[in-house]
Amino acid sequence: MKSTSFRSAVGAVLTAALSAVVLPASAASAAENPGAAGTVDAATAQSFGRLADAVLTQRTAALLDTERSVRSAAPLAEKNVRLSAGQTRTEDTALSTLRTRKARLAALGEAYTSADTRVAVDRVRVEAGRATVRATETTTLAYKKIRGDEPATTGFQAHHRLSFAATADGKWQLTGLTSTDDGPLAVNEPSTARVAAGTTALPEATPAAISVPSRPQTKPAGSYDYTAMASYAEKYWQNYNPAYRKFNEAGGDCTNFVSQALKAGGWANKSGDAEDYRSWWYDTSYQSTSWVGANEWSWFTLDAKRATNLANVYYMGVGDVMQMDFDKDGSKDHTMLVTYRSSSGVPYLTYHSVNTYRKSVASIIASYPNSAYYAYRT
Repeated sequence: MKSTSFRSAVGAVLTAALSAVVLPASAASAAENPGAAGTVDAATAQSFGRLADAVLTQRTAALLDTERSVRSAAPLAEKNVRLSAGQTRTEDTALSTLRTRKARLAALGEAYTSADTRVAVDRVRVEAGRATVRATETTTLAYKKIRGDEPATTGFQAHHRLSFAATADGKWQLTGLTSTDDGPLAVNEPSTARVAAGTTALPEATPAAISVPSRPQTKPAGSYDYTAMASYAEKYWQNYNPAYRKFNEAGGDCTNFVSQALKAGGWANKSGDAEDYRSWWYDTSYQSTSWVGANEWSWFTLDAKRATNLANVYYMGVGDVMQMDFDKDGSKDHTMLVTYRSSSGVPYLTYHSVNTYRKSVASIIASYPNSAYYAYRT
């Protein structure tokens, strides 16, 4: 079905949006009729979408520097579409987690003054009184000018699965909202990283410190075109380059995307067996594992001396790469490229899965304070 889009100005009162979430009378019978091609009408999809928009907007509002009391401004249990009791408790916990993240960001010298959220309903399926909604969130946040050299905005796209249950009186309850993306959390996604006990980082790469250093480090001139790397990533962070295959459904597209940007900046193919990490290449039919795999990319990069490890993530400059091991289990999970660096020394990263533009390293650390980080000077 055709996507339906919604726009919310985060920080505005959300009561009006929620009071408009009224399920059409036909939807209750649709929920009890799984034979109707597994879909619902456009009005019902809009109702689901408005509730998704309200919940995600409220989560984002918890991060803003001028946050209102969003719980009182936007009650999420009224009319014919509402949160279940369990989901209400989940959202209360989520908002508390996000406010804690906002405090960590403030300690790192970062804040957001405003934001905009759009939700598009991609697919709705109904069976036996339950609805599953797939939706895409596009959010832009404005950086507060604390140092004065921050970029204007950061943005991301995130994909969600929402679960609704039809009640006996024909109403609907939101019972679950989960992200379907791999990669780092979107900044408004309330989740904490699990830290595996007794694990260590892989020996091939040296973990980087995440504290702000007393002296910023300037990136020296190198043999690659770092501006071209950044320009490529910022051109294709949201609209993928059709010249390359996507790997979102095959473990994530993050390393593939970074490899493309590095190639645009002068990295040359290195021939060899596709499964041998010492090779790095892409062609019209296949690619080396080091082109698309986070661990294999690291092994190739260090073995071939295409890059060296940095002691601190804040030492990264434009064209440098950061990787993360979310739960410190010894396996790298995500790859990102620095596309902007402020004059005060804060790197901003652009990446795929979740598709993200100029997200500060401080924001990532605030979401994952217990993860392992690896910084590479290209």
